Amino acid sequence: MHNTIDKAEGKLGILTPGLGAVATTLIAGVEAVKKNLAQPVGSLTQMGNIRLGKRTENRYPKIKDFVPLADLQDIVFGGWDVYNDNVFEAAMKAKVIEPMLLHAVKAELEAVKPMKAVFDRAYVSNLDGDHIKQAATKYDLAKAVMDDIENFKDANDCSRIVMVWCGSTEIYLERSAVHESLEHFEEGLRNNDPAIAPSMIYAYAAIKLGVPFMNGAPNLTCDIPALIELAKQTDTPIGGKDFKTGQTLMKTILAPGLQARALGIKGWFSSNILGNRDGYVLDHPDNFKTKEVSKLSVLEDILHPETNPELYGELYHKVRINYYPPHGDNKESWDNIDIFGWLGYSMQIKINFLCRDSILAAPIVLDLALFSDLAKRAGMSGIQEWLSFYFKSPQTMAGLRPEHDIFKQLIKLQNTLRHLMGEDLITHLGLDYDEDLVETM
Repeated sequence: MHNTIDKAEGKLGILTPGLGAVATTLIAGVEAVKKNLAQPVGSLTQMGNIRLGKRTENRYPKIKDFVPLADLQDIVFGGWDVYNDNVFEAAMKAKVIEPMLLHAVKAELEAVKPMKAVFDRAYVSNLDGDHIKQAATKYDLAKAVMDDIENFKDANDCSRIVMVWCGSTEIYLERSAVHESLEHFEEGLRNNDPAIAPSMIYAYAAIKLGVPFMNGAPNLTCDIPALIELAKQTDTPIGGKDFKTGQTLMKTILAPGLQARALGIKGWFSSNILGNRDGYVLDHPDNFKTKEVSKLSVLEDILHPETNPELYGELYHKVRINYYPPHGDNKESWDNIDIFGWLGYSMQIKINFLCRDSILAAPIVLDLALFSDLAKRAGMSGIQEWLSFYFKSPQTMAGLRPEHDIFKQLIKLQNTLRHLMGEDLITHLGLDYDEDLVETM
């Protein structure tokens, strides 16, 4: 299949709605890597290996050397924000990366200035800003975003564009009539339907232009029939939602292990403190609910309590997030897990994860941008389930439960890359080694 993948020629523009802590950490990091000042740790596309063929063949190339990804030197960045700070100013305020490293790439960061954002406080009431687009209708706002994309592409001489949502978590929305078809959605844009959030306007604009769109927040955004329909019409890859970074990353690593050993779980209590802009937004109950739904779905989909009622049928799962300004971007999460084993005897697991939210998220944004660009060049449109590895609440085809087990997600991602490049899929069955041994005897 690899012959059908267009080459990654020319510049790739990565556009992010939101130029806060996550996006500025990504941009500063990539610019530092370009200058050989740092390593892109945490990025599968840059530092991950992939096994090809049998173990006896010892073929483990870097993913970036195996599939035709855009080179970091060919990436240019842009985005939108409600504040007018350039990326250097925003990164200094975010206080994620040390000033010395930021000053080493100051010129590159100062060159990235935000475009005016599509923003409505009704969806993120704890934020405000004065760098905001004004238009009569949401359709006009979508057209303005499309103009931004086209102008950015021309001004930066880009051959391709991708968009990754790095903005705030919006209030909780459920699917409604306006989301059910593209016709209804476009009518809703013209009529300023309140069920169309700002993130949906960005997604619509990108997908309408055939620009791959990945959703890094738990917002509904492109997980609606209308935008799935549009993605098929324009042959556009889409995916989401919510970057899998701190506490949920730990859950998707630990829960599959407990399930694999058929150990029971009575309760899983999770608490977080976070002091950055994301924490401030989530301090509002309507925005927290969006995040809570995303976080709570993980364990149920991994453990399948309906098929394992003896082990997980009475699982009590609670998630809390508290805004705590002194921590800034350094999120701290506590997990108390009550498990039981042989004959029902109780045990406990305690986790205290002192993580850096944007440090974990930045390489995810890079990988999603590069992989979604690859998908576009390979003719893969619609929902990209093979990228579930990066999301807390993976978007799936209608009627399918998401896969949350991070190890199964990785197998799916790697097998997709093998398939794209015409390599044999790896099942880890191992029977072929036995057959080879018999043939030599």
